Amino acid sequence: MATLLRKIGLIRLHNRDTEDPKHHHNHRGGGGQQSASLRGKGGAKSGGHKQQQHPPGGAGDASPGPGKGKGKRAPELAPRDKPPQPAAAAAGAAGAGGPKEQAAGARAGPGPAGAAAAAAGSLVPAARQQHCTQVRSRRLMKELQDIARLSDRFISVELVDESLFDWNVKLHQVDKDSVLWQDMKETNTEFILLNLTFPDNFPFSPPFMRVLSPRLENGYVLDGGAICMELLTPRGWSSAYTVEAVMRQFAASLVKGQGRICRKAGKSKKSFSRKEAEATFKSLVKTHEKYGWVTPPVSDG
Repeated sequence: MATLLRKIGLIRLHNRDTEDPKHHHNHRGGGGQQSASLRGKGGAKSGGHKQQQHPPGGAGDASPGPGKGKGKRAPELAPRDKPPQPAAAAAGAAGAGGPKEQAAGARAGPGPAGAAAAAAGSLVPAARQQHCTQVRSRRLMKELQDIARLSDRFISVELVDESLFDWNVKLHQVDKDSVLWQDMKETNTEFILLNLTFPDNFPFSPPFMRVLSPRLENGYVLDGGAICMELLTPRGWSSAYTVEAVMRQFAASLVKGQGRICRKAGKSKKSFSRKEAEATFKSLVKTHEKYGWVTPPVSDG
């Protein structure tokens, strides 16, 4: 009987220990540690074989698993593994982009090639101006030689301050049957003095011509000594016109317009001014561009 009771007590103790959670947890934890230690020993034995299967750079990763490890390391490795682009290649890539990329590159500032292109572009106007100066100089030298060879001494030229582009031209002759020629004889006026200045793009643009002395009335000579002639305007000018031809045309227009030497007291001594002549010429050109150049009737001279 006593033996039977001891067996029953042992059975109850065994059941209580089995049903106790703490006892059950400790029992499982101990088993987990044992299994973990067993796995650790097994991993240490087979670790050499597994490291040989991984590629370089991934053997030392402590990633929890193949899938998760690759997903997290991929963005980290991508920037470091990408080789740096050379400066020339980067510039070429920027230049080869679309309009937005090219505009961005232009705002970033010109590189060596852009600076060279800008320098070459700045040389173009200078070379063009030098060419125009050479053309103007050659043409005016030829004009001076042709005027010096004139047999009738119709006009003569003096350079203003030794400048090839600023002339004082003396008109010695007009129609001897005209009242203007009579005025010149009566006032002992040997010539009509004019000033011609030649622009940079002469002979493709007309010279500016004005009367200096004596003070004239009519004959298409206006305030300040400005001259109303269509051929002296950009619209009426031709590069084929020579200074001699322009002066002959002016002499004819003086006679046609019944030009006279001013003899009024006080007014005859007042000289023409360049500023007034330029303002008058601009005004008359604007007027004729609006209404056209009309040849006056014969009754008006």
